[in-house]
Amino acid sequence: MKKVNQQYMRELIGSILAYAILLLGSLWLVNNLLSDSPLRYVVVVLPMLPIIFTIRAMVNYLSNTDEMEREIQLKSLAISLAGTAFITFTYGFLEGVGLPKISMFVVWPIIAILWVAARFWLNRHYQ
Repeated sequence: MKKVNQQYMRELIGSILAYAILLLGSLWLVNNLLSDSPLRYVVVVLPMLPIIFTIRAMVNYLSNTDEMEREIQLKSLAISLAGTAFITFTYGFLEGVGLPKISMFVVWPIIAILWVAARFWLNRHYQ
């Protein structure tokens, strides 16, 4: 594995582990100690802090990789963005005529699935 990939994986795994630990801890605190406290609003978003390091890892990876990888990533993200917009807007219109409202937590998995699918397709396309 290339050095840039190894660095990216180290940073990404570290930030995801920190996220998971803070998520479990914050949920426990909110559910067991802070259920009625105004502090619960701060505690419940603490797991988002390590996501800053996830973003940094992604930016560093794209900054330190070759042009072909950057082009594949950019196209994958563009496909993901357009596909997510299409899916979420379509469902938004369907909510207006009676389908149940869905959580915003659904948006990121849609982005990720489309990003991975586009990345897979583009990698095959460029081989």
